[in-house]
Amino acid sequence: MTAIQDTPGAAGAVGLQAAFDAALANDERIEPRDWMPDKYRATLIRQIAQHAHSEIIGMQPEANWITRAPSLRRKAILMAKVQDEAGHGLYLYSAAETLGVSRDELLDKLHTGRQKYSSIFNYPTLTWADVGAIGWLVDGAAITNQVPLCRCSYGPYARAMVRVCKEESFHQRQGFESLLALSRGTEAQHAMAQDAVDRWWWPSLMMFGPPDADSTHSAQSMAWNIKRHSNDELRRRFVDICVPQAEALGLTLPDPDLRWNEERGHYDFGAIDWDEFNEVLRGNGPCNEQRLANRRRAHDEGAWVREAAFAYASKHMEAKG
Repeated sequence: MTAIQDTPGAAGAVGLQAAFDAALANDERIEPRDWMPDKYRATLIRQIAQHAHSEIIGMQPEANWITRAPSLRRKAILMAKVQDEAGHGLYLYSAAETLGVSRDELLDKLHTGRQKYSSIFNYPTLTWADVGAIGWLVDGAAITNQVPLCRCSYGPYARAMVRVCKEESFHQRQGFESLLALSRGTEAQHAMAQDAVDRWWWPSLMMFGPPDADSTHSAQSMAWNIKRHSNDELRRRFVDICVPQAEALGLTLPDPDLRWNEERGHYDFGAIDWDEFNEVLRGNGPCNEQRLANRRRAHDEGAWVREAAFAYASKHMEAKG
């Protein structure tokens, strides 16, 4: 790619756009110092920020169960997973910063509701089985969506996703194993696992975003090679993966319309309640206010740590100077 220029004229701008288009056509990576259209940059900031916000907000539903895990082994697994999610947020905020936006600015937009995070994290975790359902379904949906992002056209985002996806794959397996233990346990444990799957299945399908016909950003993101597949394509892939896994778990997916379509080679599934999805996005989900209030409080209470770290770094910079 052509290195960024400060103030290209009309002819220079055309040349830079042509070089950018050629890089995408050749499936090459765009790097931070390369020229890129303003809309491409803005789209990446919005998507990466939403992804990063989702990772740190997503720590809350499961962290709620760390002190109530049924065994030391389960507690250690859950603590490691929540720690991983914090790390994912760090990688992604760092990737966003390469686009010229500060982390403080992104967090301020999250805390004031000007940027979104995944709707799935506004649902409550009512029982221990929810931790397994989140691992199997929510992290499974995340993997389906995020593995193609390892081939994203923007280099820092694609490279961050390689490690994120490797760790998410462990989370999905842990969730599956936890649900399998419950499903094969007592009658009450099996019922608890089934109840969790009943409540998390439809929100997990919503994670992929609105139908392609109603998606504001999907088509352009695919044209720029940021996304590689449409929302509906990814959702269909996820359903195809989950059906045989549910059978292995001995659990039933809560969709009476779910059936194999021989002609299409995919499972057909029922209608998603997009009114519910939109209500959650508007801030009216079961836990929207709670999740953001907890995040703002944690940020405020951690101010002294950030100030101390900044003072320490400044002192050492002065000593080197």
